[in-house]
Amino acid sequence: MSEALRKAQLARDAAPALAAAAAGVRSGAIAAAGRLILERADEICAANARDLSRARAAGMSAPLQDRLLLDHARLASIASSLEEISRQADPLGRVLGGSTLACGARVEQVRVPLGVVAIVYEARPNVTADAFALCVRSGNACVLKGGSAANESCAALAAACADALAEAGLPVGAVQYVADDAAHTETAALIRARGLVDVLIPRGGASLIRSCVEGATVPVIETGTGNCHIYLHRDADVQKAVDIVVNAKCSRPGVCNAAESLLVDACAAERLLPPVLLALSGHGVELVGDARARQVAEAAGVAMGEASEEDWGTEYLDLKMSVACVEDVDAAVAHVNRYSTHHSEAIVSESYAACERFLAGVDSAAVYANASTRFTDGGVFGLGGEIGISTQKLHARGPMGAEALTTTKYVVRGEGQVR
Repeated sequence: MSEALRKAQLARDAAPALAAAAAGVRSGAIAAAGRLILERADEICAANARDLSRARAAGMSAPLQDRLLLDHARLASIASSLEEISRQADPLGRVLGGSTLACGARVEQVRVPLGVVAIVYEARPNVTADAFALCVRSGNACVLKGGSAANESCAALAAACADALAEAGLPVGAVQYVADDAAHTETAALIRARGLVDVLIPRGGASLIRSCVEGATVPVIETGTGNCHIYLHRDADVQKAVDIVVNAKCSRPGVCNAAESLLVDACAAERLLPPVLLALSGHGVELVGDARARQVAEAAGVAMGEASEEDWGTEYLDLKMSVACVEDVDAAVAHVNRYSTHHSEAIVSESYAACERFLAGVDSAAVYANASTRFTDGGVFGLGGEIGISTQKLHARGPMGAEALTTTKYVVRGEGQVR
C-alpha cells in the first residue's frame, strides 16, 4: 500500500472520534497547535531555510520564493490565525431548519463534517496550518500533500499539529502529512482514494489544479488560479486607479488574488493609463497590451510589448501585466467573463451605475468596486484563515472557512410512525 493510501486510512479511522469530540476539545487542539508553532519557530524556520536554499538553486522565481518563505513574523501570523479559529463558533450540530411532518415526526437539518479532507498544494507551507485548523474546527480529519519545494517546512508544521492533537487527547491520525515524491505517484494515489477521502481540495498553479480535476475519482473543489482583472471605467479617479492597481499587482505578485490584467475604457485611456503605467513600470512590472494601449504607453514613454491571445488568459504570478482598452462597462464585463478564472475582479469608477452594472455582470467569486483584489482572503473576510478560494459554484464559492468544510444531514425523530 502506498504512503498516501496508508495515511488516508489512518485519517479515515480517526475521523469518527474527531467528529464526536466536544467543541472545546477541538478548540484546545487548534490553540495548542498555534502555541507549539511559536515554541518551535527556530526549528521550523531552519527547515524552511533549507527548502528556500533548494528553491533558489532550482531557479524558483522571487514571487514564488516569497510564498515559500517562513520567518518569525509569518509564524506569529499563522499562530494568531489559529488562535482566532480556535475561538470561532462551532459549525457542527447547528440546526439550519426543520419541520414537523403530518404524521408527527420531527425533522431537523443539521451541519456535520465532510469526513476526510485531502489537500494537495505546492510551495505554500502556511496551508499546512490553515488546513489543519479549519479541518479540526469543522470536525474533519485531513490528509496534507505538500509539494517538494516545501517538504521540510510542511513536515515541521504538520508535526506540531499532530502533537497538538495528542496534547488535547484527540487521535493523532486525524492529521496526516504525505511527503512529495518525484514521480507524483503518491498524489495520483491520494486523488483516487475513493472510500477513504471524501473531498479533495487542490491549491496551487493551473497545472496542479487541472491534473487534480481531470485525474481525481473523489469529489474535487476547484480553487485558486487567479487571472484577476482591474477595470478602469471612464469615470475613475486617477489617484484611486494608481493606488488600487499598484497594490493589486505589486504588493505580492505571486499570490492568486494579485491582478494580472488591466482594462480601461478607450475613451479615457489617455487620461487614466499614463499615471498607472508609469507607476507600474516604476515597480518593475513588464507590460504587454493591445494596439491602443501600446499607443498610449509609447506617448507616455513607457515600454509595452504586444499582447498575444494567450496573455489575456494568463495568471503570471510575477511582475507582468496585460493591458487592454475596451469600449464600455459591458465590453469590460464580457472580456472578464471570457478570460478570467472567476476568482476576483474590480472596477474603479465614481459612477454608482457603472459599479453596480459591473458587480452584477461579472461571474466571479469576489467582485469589487473601488478596492483592490488583494482583499480576497479568508483571514481578511473574517474566516480566521482559508482552506482555499473556490472558483467553482458547488458546493462552496470564494474563501472557504470551517463552515465550507461541512455538509448536512437530516435527523428525524419519531414515536413509532410508519409510512
